[in-house]
Amino acid sequence: MVILEVQDTGTGIPEDLLPRIFDPFFTTKPTGVGTGLGLSVVKKIIDLHGGAIDIRNAPAGGAMVTLLLRALPGVLP
Repeated sequence: MVILEVQDTGTGIPEDLLPRIFDPFFTTKPTGVGTGLGLSVVKKIIDLHGGAIDIRNAPAGGAMVTLLLRALPGVLP
């Protein structure tokens, strides 16, 4: 497995919205601004490749995204 973690230093994601962030067409933007498909498409692609994605608030603030992807045999040392 390959694990990739990315963390930002923003305000994080409101706890009540975390369960919905991968829902298709879910957005916090006003009507007509964005479609709310970005994270649902990302999750679907990762799922189809046998991986996983997790997004949560980091203890020190901001959001943390963890991607788990299958490594190809013989590609990584």
